[in-house]
Amino acid sequence: MTTASTASGTATAGVVGTGHTRVEGRDKVTGVARYAGDIPFAGLAHGWLVLSTVAHGRIVSVETGPVLGMPGVLTVLHHGNAPRLETDYVGMLGVAPDPTAAVFQNDRVPHAGWPVALVVAETPEQAREAAEALVVTYGQEPHDVAFTAGHPDAQPVDGHLPALVEKGDLEAELAASAHVLDAVYTTPEEHHAMMEPHAATAVWDGGRLEVVDSNQGTTWVADELARMFSLDPSAVRVRSEHIGGGFGSKGLRAHQVSAVMAATALRRPVRVVLTRRQMFSLTGYRSPTVQRIRLGAGPDGRLRALEHRSLNQTSLVWQFVEPGAGVARTLYDADAHHTENRAVRLNVPSPTWMRAPGEAPGSFALESALDELAERCGIDPIELRLRNEPELGPVSGLPFAGRDLAACFREGARRFGWAGRDPRPGVRREGRRLLGTGTAAASFPAIVLPSTAAVTAEPDGTFTVRISAADIGTGARTALTLVAADALSVPTERVRVHIGDSDFGPAMIAGGSAGTRSWAWAIMAAAAELRERLVPGGTVPPEGITVRSDTTAAVGALSQKERHSYGAQFAEVAVDVDTGEVRVRRMLGIFAAGRIVNPLTARGQLVGGMIWGISMALHEEAVRDSASGALYGADLAGYHVASHADVAVVEADWVDAPDPDDPVGIKGIGEVGMVGAAAAVANAVRHATGVRHRSLPIRPDRVLEAGGPRV
Repeated sequence: MTTASTASGTATAGVVGTGHTRVEGRDKVTGVARYAGDIPFAGLAHGWLVLSTVAHGRIVSVETGPVLGMPGVLTVLHHGNAPRLETDYVGMLGVAPDPTAAVFQNDRVPHAGWPVALVVAETPEQAREAAEALVVTYGQEPHDVAFTAGHPDAQPVDGHLPALVEKGDLEAELAASAHVLDAVYTTPEEHHAMMEPHAATAVWDGGRLEVVDSNQGTTWVADELARMFSLDPSAVRVRSEHIGGGFGSKGLRAHQVSAVMAATALRRPVRVVLTRRQMFSLTGYRSPTVQRIRLGAGPDGRLRALEHRSLNQTSLVWQFVEPGAGVARTLYDADAHHTENRAVRLNVPSPTWMRAPGEAPGSFALESALDELAERCGIDPIELRLRNEPELGPVSGLPFAGRDLAACFREGARRFGWAGRDPRPGVRREGRRLLGTGTAAASFPAIVLPSTAAVTAEPDGTFTVRISAADIGTGARTALTLVAADALSVPTERVRVHIGDSDFGPAMIAGGSAGTRSWAWAIMAAAAELRERLVPGGTVPPEGITVRSDTTAAVGALSQKERHSYGAQFAEVAVDVDTGEVRVRRMLGIFAAGRIVNPLTARGQLVGGMIWGISMALHEEAVRDSASGALYGADLAGYHVASHADVAVVEADWVDAPDPDDPVGIKGIGEVGMVGAAAAVANAVRHATGVRHRSLPIRPDRVLEAGGPRV
């Protein structure tokens, strides 16, 4: 894999915008940095979760007696002896808790893999052996895990976007259109599969609960635990210094709650670490989707009608929507514009946020449909998109805070060599391989949420920043170091950034591509006030000078505009006509994602998102067994992800597009790199073979079954 050099942008003084290796990099490669499951505690006990083997029913009995007599076993928690939890609340993210995390509250089993007990022992090996020996008897009931487009129980669901948005007469505009497309696209169930499994240790210390965890927001998890256990917020501290990936799944889960229960019962530290298989049912996933798109365009390709309706599955206990239709509300306008997100409740685990929630599957459908329409209109795919560039937000009607999609396409087309592309499908051959190229647009909201930060001037001339940020592998700790250094007008060597501790005060989670933007805003505010308080040439007292900031008022005063990061994705594929294998030979992504704080780690984020797009297009697919309700191969042997052999040349670069209303100019990069990537690959496969694949992943068997040109 190779990456491109950074495009030159507006020259600015300071270190923001220059490449810096991770400030914690040495600690990570030498093992000094410890993750949640590695940190030692005196007297540590170990919990092992027992999950249901049936997909629907009731727990009839939990036979704890034999297990309690096994070596090292300390206790077994289940619905018959666990403390009652509070779940009737709305957390800091504006949603109620997923009851999957509120473990052992009743005898109901809504899906296979539901937590039914926790066995705690002196060692993890003893806990596992006892958990596997625990006999749980169930009264089974019929289950339904069949996710189908025509499911009778599907309903519109509001999530972080409204379920239904409509304007104009859709049928009239479709009838008046010169070109009409009506197609259905599907994506499968997909899983986060980050490197570090979920792990948490709970300990009571002097009447205060401390949880050492791997999560995407310490104040988020602390708030949830305080509410669920009816504790004063000041009585809960959550620490999460190093995290080996999250992608949306590392919030409040069964392992933290069960660890707190056990630590409370035993009055000693208890650690619960999820296995890879347990993660497939306990930590959320991206729901499968069925998406219907209808497009109507005039002879010139300009859209008159756009309909995008998306269906996803959710659990019986928690209603979560994967808003696949949301991306259409941002990218393209039409006189008639109808979008809807629906969900159906099934006997399946709860889905959750997963990198680019909504945009990732939604862009596959929408950007595939745009390519299909371009072919019917006889217009180049990039030209069709440029002709449909909206002047205002298609749904909101608000002005854009920079709309740089066209710049991304023009720069990407130049560097990718798009002008020399023969638009005819199935004509480029190389031995038994057919070659093709494709493109797609990317968009992801640029948001900012209130955060607090503290900056201290130390007597030795250094500065300490404390903020409840989370670095889930993105390089946030390093980016914040650069931001603080520039805000204080000092070299980076004089700045120490401490993160991952709820005692530092409330802050935005690492999610929604909003973490670094939200945290940087708070650090800038605190640093500016601190500089005003520092007397030139004056001395700093032994305790230092500390300034705290709260950006609630500043963030709330943002002007009303549509804010997004944008991108243009390009892919070249080779399709083996004998085996059906698809290889991505090269990818290029050009993005407009605000001011880039650290080009080194930013490129890693963008390239990583694009690789995930390759994985989504060609590999990832979790398959559920209708008989048992459980997944086939719930591990990284059965669930395929792109590996080094699947990734050739991936280049990511950007155009200069800072947000004028942000104090640093940041928009966000965490998710836009994945959006549109799968569609670009799918469009390239269509160009190579002449066959359109509307269902992901594009497996070899599907390529062979679909047919197409042969050598």
